[in-house]
Amino acid sequence: MNDQSSYRQELTGVFGYPVDENPTVVMMEAAFRALDLPWRYLNMKVRPEDLSAGIKGLRAMGFQGVNLTIPHKCAVLEHLDEVAADARIMGAVNTVHRRHDSLIGANTDGKGFLRALSDDGGLNPAGKRFMILGAGGAARAITVELALAGAAELIIVNRDESRGRELVALLQANSAVQVSYQPWIENLIVPENTDVLVNATSIGLYPQIDERPSLDYASIRTGLVVCDVIPNPPRTRFLEAASARGAITLDGLGMLVYQGAIAFKLWTGKEAPVDVMKAALAAEFARP
Repeated sequence: MNDQSSYRQELTGVFGYPVDENPTVVMMEAAFRALDLPWRYLNMKVRPEDLSAGIKGLRAMGFQGVNLTIPHKCAVLEHLDEVAADARIMGAVNTVHRRHDSLIGANTDGKGFLRALSDDGGLNPAGKRFMILGAGGAARAITVELALAGAAELIIVNRDESRGRELVALLQANSAVQVSYQPWIENLIVPENTDVLVNATSIGLYPQIDERPSLDYASIRTGLVVCDVIPNPPRTRFLEAASARGAITLDGLGMLVYQGAIAFKLWTGKEAPVDVMKAALAAEFARP
């Protein structure tokens, strides 16, 4: 006779459009198994016009939380009961967790990026100059955390000028960081005094793996730290081109793991097995 007392599993997942290529499920399910938790993580394709219905469904089915990816990080705010102060400043949420009957929004992207920068890249952002490509949800999270961590200068590069200047204004209103907007022109030159270049856009995300940001790659110098938030594929064309110029590169898997570890604790109340999560992703992307 089976002595299982409950066959119900706690549900988490990610809302996105597209979402098929998101590998978070690999590391989260590995983490649940490692701690013997009856939890599941689901990739859910939610169109922008269906976000409200998706959140209602999440409430009705008792989900413990979800991650938000493109294009929902900003739009989700109006559907939540509460939003953490830093996520409210960012204007973007990438993680929702349940507290009793309330849905609480948080943003773990920037914190995950900072940990990847320090733990995997050995770099302290204080006093450093950053060029950020993009002004969407990921860029907002990363730049706010960099500003609060003492970055000396942030250059925001974006094709949509109004959105880029909106992020500049947000950072000026909430920090003392030196920040400016740079139009994204063809063959954009990376300033010589830049310490870190970050692609915070979806350029190069599967299946558009042959795409890379339009830059003058000759302006990438040896020793420049170049980061990509794209987790799939981890080795993007952007990072390959930067590495060929002698840059130090950080892929999106570190940020994915560390931001996921924070979400894991918000959902389960337990410390995430980070080594297990890293190993699961390494094995996944090592497959032929």
